[in-house]
Amino acid sequence: MASLTFTVSNAADGQRVDALVRRQLPELTPQDLRGVFAHRDVKLDGKRVRPDVRVRAGQTIQVYYVQPARPAIEVVHQDADVLLVNKRPGISVEADERGGASLEELVRDYVLAADPGAAVPVPCHRLDNQTCGLVVFALNPRAGEILRDAFRRRTLDKIYTCLVKGQPKPPAAVCRAWLRKDSEAGRVAVFDREVPGSRAIVTGYETLEAGPVSRLRVHLITGRTHQIRAHMAALGHPLLGDDVYGDRAFNRAMHAQGKLMLCATSLTLHTDGALPALDGRTFEIPCPF
Repeated sequence: MASLTFTVSNAADGQRVDALVRRQLPELTPQDLRGVFAHRDVKLDGKRVRPDVRVRAGQTIQVYYVQPARPAIEVVHQDADVLLVNKRPGISVEADERGGASLEELVRDYVLAADPGAAVPVPCHRLDNQTCGLVVFALNPRAGEILRDAFRRRTLDKIYTCLVKGQPKPPAAVCRAWLRKDSEAGRVAVFDREVPGSRAIVTGYETLEAGPVSRLRVHLITGRTHQIRAHMAALGHPLLGDDVYGDRAFNRAMHAQGKLMLCATSLTLHTDGALPALDGRTFEIPCPF
């Protein structure tokens, strides 16, 4: 039985204790995480605690858990230039102020364990902490430059699967709007017209299953911060499990609190021949929800 003790940072004040444990122990699957709470193996300031309890800065969390035998990351594809991994929800691509191991650190450890002389892998794009799915890492400086340029020029096709509240009408559309980022608040706002500080966004969607909760296939055409979450909420169909832009009462009723139903399920790479082994190749993973 392994254990971990850590202190709640100022940035994590007010967060749910299960979210913080997930950040600190990204190798735990959702089932593992539920298990440590079911067995009352998480303590807050020395007292056993439920997963939905909100924490305060300065409090101490102690977790007892069984170290998983599985690898910390799930590799989808690897060659001399790139590494594609399937990111689990609850882990940030890069280190942030809320703490916990980042995907960047886990990928670095994985690559350097196999080849200590290898270049440090670099993420070519990001997913939100709660979003799962495909993330691309460059394994050498040349590939990094090529892929980051491809992401900047939006020559890659990024497809997501999500669950939303209600049934979008029409069932398929390409929607345009303007998004403005508030870095201090850590969120964005969407407008139907250009406003100072805003940037144009384009989001395409197709309804795969319609109902009180609908399943969508989303084509992220631009790719701004929180674009899918904020844009779908602005259209009246917030993502299930989104407690920032979504309907918290609906999330509670659907038992989806803190479980963002958004996954990057498909990525097609286009590098204009710079990485011929990858050009036009599509990588896909199954949606976990």
